[in-house]
Amino acid sequence: MARRPTRRGNLGGVERRPTLSLNEWAVLGVLVDKPRHGYDIAADLQPGTPIGDAWRLTRQLVYRALERLEALGLAEPHHTEPSTAGPPRTVYAPTGRGRSSLHTWLVTPVAHIRDVRNALLLKLVLTERLGRDPGELVRAQRAAFAEVLDRRAVPPPRSDVVATWRHHHTAAVGTFLDALADPDE
Repeated sequence: MARRPTRRGNLGGVERRPTLSLNEWAVLGVLVDKPRHGYDIAADLQPGTPIGDAWRLTRQLVYRALERLEALGLAEPHHTEPSTAGPPRTVYAPTGRGRSSLHTWLVTPVAHIRDVRNALLLKLVLTERLGRDPGELVRAQRAAFAEVLDRRAVPPPRSDVVATWRHHHTAAVGTFLDALADPDE
């Protein structure tokens, strides 16, 4: 039986999705900071590091992300370095398109409250790492969530556990965004 072509397609053995995964954004953000090899990137994405405390990746996932970023033309091999523990290491750097894509992603608000813990936090940590002002993103995020923040401001009946969770979770996100918007408070 013949397989139908998928809408997503395939780039050199790498699945084509409409956007990057958070793993791929994290790796691209680290590359925009400075060209690196996979082992160095993985070390920067471990617990106990500023980015790794928000989003951590194993070496295997870093190399998978590098493969996809290269296939999409967002990163490219820059040079190789000798390694004392094995073959030479390939140092990757972002392409101009990779830098531009990251910049756009970093200033685009997340769509859902549930994305604050992962996507928004990663964006904020990468923005800080790259020495950029997070103000534009914070203001855009507050505006994007204005309706849901207003809608969930009224406490629901305590008997509705899910609505109560959403109310408190949304209030916490609003407080978090307010604290970022005015860091002197």
